Amino acid sequence: MPTQYKNEQNKKNKMSELYKLPAGWEWKKLETVLDVQNGYAFDSKLFNESKGMPLIRIRDLKNGYNTEVKFSGYYDEKFVVKKGDFLIGMDGDFICYVWKGMQALLNQRVCRLINFSEALEPKYVFYGINKYLTEIHRITSYVTVKHISSKQIKNIEFPLPPLAEQKRIVAKLDSLFEKIDKAIELHQQNITNTNTLMASTLDKTFKKLEGEYSKQKIESFSKVGTGVTPLKSRKDYYNGSINWITSKATGYDFVTEAEMLITDFAIKECRLKIYPKGTLVVALYGQGKTRGQVTELLIESATNQAVATIVVDKNQNNKYLKFFLKKSYLDLREKASGGTQANLNLTIMKNIEVPLPPLPIQQQTVEYLDSIATKVDKIKQLNEQKLESLKALKASILDKAFRGEL
Repeated sequence: MPTQYKNEQNKKNKMSELYKLPAGWEWKKLETVLDVQNGYAFDSKLFNESKGMPLIRIRDLKNGYNTEVKFSGYYDEKFVVKKGDFLIGMDGDFICYVWKGMQALLNQRVCRLINFSEALEPKYVFYGINKYLTEIHRITSYVTVKHISSKQIKNIEFPLPPLAEQKRIVAKLDSLFEKIDKAIELHQQNITNTNTLMASTLDKTFKKLEGEYSKQKIESFSKVGTGVTPLKSRKDYYNGSINWITSKATGYDFVTEAEMLITDFAIKECRLKIYPKGTLVVALYGQGKTRGQVTELLIESATNQAVATIVVDKNQNNKYLKFFLKKSYLDLREKASGGTQANLNLTIMKNIEVPLPPLPIQQQTVEYLDSIATKVDKIKQLNEQKLESLKALKASILDKAFRGEL
């Protein structure tokens, strides 16, 4: 266990001794009332999208129903996850989820809470554990991705009332959260509807243009490139003054700040190019929905090799191409090659055909789509604000519940 975590955990233990629980409650380490099962390192050569047993990886937890890949080899029944099991992702964000889908396999870096004590209501732990996982996440140091171990989970000190009180709290939370979750679902649906509206508008707009103007390959009116990741072990490559981004940046509409700063020395030795403002950046690969996402540089920046950079000629409109690539998101993902780790590449990007009207028509198209996007964004922001308020309300209710104040 990292020294920083030990020190922080010791502080937490002292705090738990000072924290006054209601009569009949006590602090217990989770390892005294349950166990944590680690997932298995299934052979990735047997991963596929069509046959075998669904395989739960970290990226599948939020969805909770479906998996991106299946496993076609032999497996031990003890790694079969059933509907209602509580699962925790052990890399990135540490969050406990309920699995709601069909039976599936527990992959490495996903763990399951099992063997609950008779003195424990499992759902009581589910409702309370994320607060402690969030705290572990906060104090965990990392280089690229944060990691948690099953030992750290088992060492969590948890406020435990008598079983009857646990069941009362769970019933109360179920009742309160049913109403809140319905409101959350409504706002999430509103956001989905606005996304659908924007996608439909993009599709109709470019279908009309395709019927009126000839198509041109991106490479005929743009320069397509990429970048490199300077060796992490070279300290003289980092903490400089030059912006450097990865495919993570494509999760935003614009890039206004860098993920890291690199040095002039890194630029020269790694033969990196600094791309100008207005450059479009497309994710060539990445987990989940990342592949195919597009963003635009509002700063000058170098990139890693996981993205394609597109510098549009000055006699064309870069925002026009950006909207086209947004429209083509699903098409781009289908063009990716490479099996379970499908990737886009520069050749694919260069050969994408775009309906290319005269510049004034491109500008008119951008103005129209910008106006729709602005309205859509306002609706989304309003619903996202309400979502945050509802989530804060849930957190407040949970805090009271586990202090014995509900």
